[in-house]
Amino acid sequence: MKLSTVELAKIADQAIDAATLAGEMIARSRPREIEHKSDRGSLASQVVTEVDRRSEALILEKLKPTIEGFELGLLTEEQPDDGGRFDADYFWCIDPIDGTLPFIMGAPGYAVSIGLVCRDGTPAIGVVYDPVSKTVYHAIASAGAFRDGRPWTPPSNSESLSLFTDRSFLSSEGREHITRVLEEVARDIGLSGLRIDVDAGAVMNACKVLTNPLACYLKLPKTEGGGRLWDYAATACLFKEAGAVATDVYGEDFELNRCDSTLMCHRGILFATNESLASKIRHLLPTEP
Repeated sequence: MKLSTVELAKIADQAIDAATLAGEMIARSRPREIEHKSDRGSLASQVVTEVDRRSEALILEKLKPTIEGFELGLLTEEQPDDGGRFDADYFWCIDPIDGTLPFIMGAPGYAVSIGLVCRDGTPAIGVVYDPVSKTVYHAIASAGAFRDGRPWTPPSNSESLSLFTDRSFLSSEGREHITRVLEEVARDIGLSGLRIDVDAGAVMNACKVLTNPLACYLKLPKTEGGGRLWDYAATACLFKEAGAVATDVYGEDFELNRCDSTLMCHRGILFATNESLASKIRHLLPTEP
């Protein structure tokens, strides 16, 4: 079953309502308990709060009619992967709070992320709600990108290149290499330098790339960690519809319905303002194995 543009728009409205409802609750909340899901991966991937679970419950309740009415699959951060995404024509891919560490610290950089993904891994809907600025970003396949309900075209013209990434970058093995690559790209373009921002989670980092004139979000390939499907499903749709770049570091589309894992960084992550910038970055990275 292929959903029409009209059907996708109606479903997107439900996702916007769900993200906004959850985001408003999050904005009023402070975590009372912080749990550790595991001792592997980055600290951001290890922690969860009761607010994450409350947010997920609100979202699922709001999206229940779409799941039942359109026989949609479901993949969320706080529930086991039941494999239903491989049988349904579309599935919801939900992160109830992306950027749990900034949320715990009471700092900006967290968001609600809801994506609808086709079985073949193509993003169909992307919705992001920023509880701090109360901003809604959304996109619908072949219908464009929107910011607070208005058609959205990212800005242009910049004096510097910005890298938006998470705190794990500061202690990562690839930090020096990525910094050298981006500084070289900045010089090649004739910019004054490189600005690095490590204050947000993956979703808000991607949104920051779109809201800045010349920017990127880059992670080198790794076998573990680096984010999961729900960290990138919604923003992949935003980037595609905004005319920006969301690919692995080799220029291939994200595998948003991986059958062997929900991990996403096996081929690296590259969000970039435009293809010209993305090509310059890829040219200086290691070639595909």
